[in-house]
Amino acid sequence: MRRQRLRALTEAEAYARCHGVRESEVRIVKIEPRRPRYRLEVSGVDLRRSFEEKLERRKLEDEPVGGTA
Repeated sequence: MRRQRLRALTEAEAYARCHGVRESEVRIVKIEPRRPRYRLEVSGVDLRRSFEEKLERRKLEDEPVGGTA
């Protein structure tokens, strides 16, 4: 049989039920966002376009030439 709640729990009450009381040993600190590791010379879009151009050139080279040998 389920118990019926008389009122909704607050966020603090729900936290206390799940995690217990916050002790003084726990500190909440804010850290700054991570910096990018290195700066790239080429963007992903430029890299993709270059790759597509190379594929197109390869297709043109592979096409048979209409002539007799």
